[in-house]
Amino acid sequence: MRVVLLGPPGAGKGTQADRIADRFQLVHVATGDILRANVSDGIPMGEVAQAYLDSGELVPDEVVVAMMLERLTRPDCGHGFLLDGFPRSVAQARALDEHLAELGPPLDAAINLEVAEEELLHRLAGRGRADDNAQTIRNRLQVFVSSTRPLLDYYGEQGLLFSVAAAGTIDEVSERILHAPRDVPRIAPPARSQPATWGSEGVDAS
Repeated sequence: MRVVLLGPPGAGKGTQADRIADRFQLVHVATGDILRANVSDGIPMGEVAQAYLDSGELVPDEVVVAMMLERLTRPDCGHGFLLDGFPRSVAQARALDEHLAELGPPLDAAINLEVAEEELLHRLAGRGRADDNAQTIRNRLQVFVSSTRPLLDYYGEQGLLFSVAAAGTIDEVSERILHAPRDVPRIAPPARSQPATWGSEGVDAS
């Protein structure tokens, strides 16, 4: 099973990604972890990314894509993975699709965690970051929404997108995610292999 987990800052992606990965024995591949590993290991691509970060610039798509796709070629990802923080743009999503087409099975689902803006403001302010005043947080969320909407449309058009309400307890959100393929209407996908389903009866990843 190959899954992408989407959602704004404060939506709880990391927590839910860990739970889903543990439930279905998937490799949790987080952009931040891969970036830090590349930097700490002195890998050239990581050094390039660090140079952009040190200058306050966004790491270019081609650098992020190269690091993430390299990780997906490792044997442990052959049994399934969950992507957390990638892709973040349609260009990255297309690069991922092309890479998966070379490896074999395509993506099974893109799960989008939805949280109301006021709830996100509350969650992010509670993290205690010095720069997390209300206006700064709103600006971050606006940037996320404007950059991510085309990505949601991209996966929606493929019939892969499931949007899940991420308000409530961690357990409640986890249950919604597990039942998303059964409970959430979606656009019929084009002709392709059937996406995986998961829930209380287990996984069908054929």
